[in-house]
Amino acid sequence: MAKVLLKGNEALAEAALAAGCRFYSGYPITPQTEILEYLSWRMEDVGGEFIQAESELAGINMVLGAAAAGARALTTSSGPGFSLKQEGISYLVAADLPAVIVDVMRIGTGLGDIAQGQGDYWQLTRGGGHGDYHTLVLAPASVQENADMMSEAFNLAEKYRHPVLIASDAAIGQMIEAVEIPEFKEHDIDKYDWTIKGCKKGCEQRKIQNVYYTHPDYEGYLKEKYRQMEQEQRYENIQVEDAELVLVAYGISSRVCREAVEFAREEGLKLGLIRPITLWPFPVKAFEAAKEAKAFLTVEMNILGQMVDDVKLATEGKYPVDHYGSIFEIPEPDGIIAKAKEMLKKEEI
Repeated sequence: MAKVLLKGNEALAEAALAAGCRFYSGYPITPQTEILEYLSWRMEDVGGEFIQAESELAGINMVLGAAAAGARALTTSSGPGFSLKQEGISYLVAADLPAVIVDVMRIGTGLGDIAQGQGDYWQLTRGGGHGDYHTLVLAPASVQENADMMSEAFNLAEKYRHPVLIASDAAIGQMIEAVEIPEFKEHDIDKYDWTIKGCKKGCEQRKIQNVYYTHPDYEGYLKEKYRQMEQEQRYENIQVEDAELVLVAYGISSRVCREAVEFAREEGLKLGLIRPITLWPFPVKAFEAAKEAKAFLTVEMNILGQMVDDVKLATEGKYPVDHYGSIFEIPEPDGIIAKAKEMLKKEEI
């Protein structure tokens, strides 16, 4: 298929249709509203169902119903809207139901602000709602990856009968780039025997049930499920093998870090970059290549360095780990390089 110029949100929406998504319910909120707007007319073209729900709470629970019937179901939001979806996501997990939920991140606590940010890392990777669970989280770093990850997200959701999150951000969602949309595939709503269907009198009625009541050994079942999910680590390593300091960044921040690595190498400073593509499971395997590293630096658009703890765990606490970023501005290569030099100087003392 020929490449076309699309905004990140639009590419994600079109790719969802290409992946066989035929149900969408959501509520407008900046900076993801273009997904809803695009699907409001495009979903009808492919014979699907679009619902602008009265709230994010309604949107996620409509997805639960559609997923239970076997549809590839999608909802999207940002910031406080994503927070409102957490109980519904928890119920999807409890019922062993696949769905895809997109969070186009923005900044701040409470209502925050509509500017780009990466402040939802903890909520994305630590469960979000109540209960003892994880969700698979994919983090695109380009408009093309916004498109490519939709099919992968639905496939993983059905493989594990589990919700999958896509951690986009306002910069990726709003930028326009050339993108190739994957070929369209139809999804068979009757593909799986666990789906709920209408039935005539006397036939067996399938029900949406909590996994704790449907598995005789639910604890063993869940432990094995998460063990398998933890093998789905995806990442990209850039000049990590000989790096003295390794940057760790995802999404829009990782694109800036690529430049920082290039500029630093021109100065003779050995920087490398680990880009997590799965935020959960966190790509611990990626760190095995960092054999010469003296320190690690996360680059994130948040104040507290939300990914720092995962890097410390991945490196078993053997190295200094620091954070560079801000809440409003996308980090610049010069600032990243300056921070890296400062950390390496401390290591030499």
